[in-house]
Amino acid sequence: MISKVNLNLKKIWPLIFFIIVVLILWNTYILFQTVKNEERKKIKLWAMAQKELIESNNPSNITFEVLQQVAINPIIQVDNHENIIGYKNIDWNPNRKDSLELYNELKKIKKENEPILIKYQDSINKSISVNQKVYYGDSLMLKKLQYYPLALLLIILLFAIVIYFIFWTAKISEQNRLWASMAKETAHQIGTPLTSLFGWITLFKEKKDNSNFLLSEIEKDLKRLKIITNRFSKIGSSPKLNPTDIVFITNKTLSYLSKRLSKLIIFNVLIPKKKILIPLDPELYSWTLENIIKNGIDSMKGKGNIKFLLTEGKDVVNIEITDYGSGIEKNLHDKIFLPGYTSKKTGWGLGLSLAKRIIVDYHKGLIEIKKSLPGKGTTIKIVLKKN
Repeated sequence: MISKVNLNLKKIWPLIFFIIVVLILWNTYILFQTVKNEERKKIKLWAMAQKELIESNNPSNITFEVLQQVAINPIIQVDNHENIIGYKNIDWNPNRKDSLELYNELKKIKKENEPILIKYQDSINKSISVNQKVYYGDSLMLKKLQYYPLALLLIILLFAIVIYFIFWTAKISEQNRLWASMAKETAHQIGTPLTSLFGWITLFKEKKDNSNFLLSEIEKDLKRLKIITNRFSKIGSSPKLNPTDIVFITNKTLSYLSKRLSKLIIFNVLIPKKKILIPLDPELYSWTLENIIKNGIDSMKGKGNIKFLLTEGKDVVNIEITDYGSGIEKNLHDKIFLPGYTSKKTGWGLGLSLAKRIIVDYHKGLIEIKKSLPGKGTTIKIVLKKN
């Protein structure tokens, strides 16, 4: 189940990130335009107060209040000929008598906003209309707001990098546990037939007349060593999946296990009689079944029933393996597939993690705990694609 969720997250996280970026940019744009419009309204109010100051012989206190308090933007007022006749909130010292700096500032703020026109009648000659312009720049707050999306995106990017690093570290740690467990499991798997071979050598030295039997047993152990070697070599590479009759391989594996396991283990097998071809690596698939069944037997303390069900769907083959052992707590359903996790004192925690790797990574299938109750057993479900 975790693998399926992770796969879905890998597919949708770029879309989620894109939506977040779009929402940030859109909301920032709306906020920016709102603040910009509010500032223009204030500059218009300031321009109206400026007009009243020019036209009125007795301007009100409100006019002076507006001129002093309303505008926080840099403002430069010019006449008909673009000559500067006033300024506000500009860091310029008139005592320097260098107007070039002020005109350079005018060039800058001309690019930021459209000017506001002040029209009034000449106080001496009423027939003459006088036009002035008020140029204004963006406030410091508005300029800072322009960098808000960038700052927020940088924070999100930093957060994403931290999350990625955490998952990457966890992945490396998982791989290290996997390799350590694999080394132990390899030694364990190879150790059993090697011990047998040393035993056969001892019997040969005793020169008893049972050479044919001894050679037959040695051949079996060598074949077992070859199977173990092939399995571990395929785990370290990308195995080829060829059309294989899964019914035949399943029956062969269960037959092999029933001969090797205790007589106290009873198999209840429900498998179709017909041939079902799917892309499969027979050795790795058999290994998966062995690991799951042996785990089930361990949970039943070496005796009990194992139910094996194989059914064919339209596009998939479903396999369910049920034991009637100790069961698994619900909060551990996902953990049992992690490398190194085991509830056994002598286990390496590799069997089910290898099963997951074989089914999910190599065969692009699904493996999960279908159901499990403490004291009542566990059903593990495998889904393999037919195409």
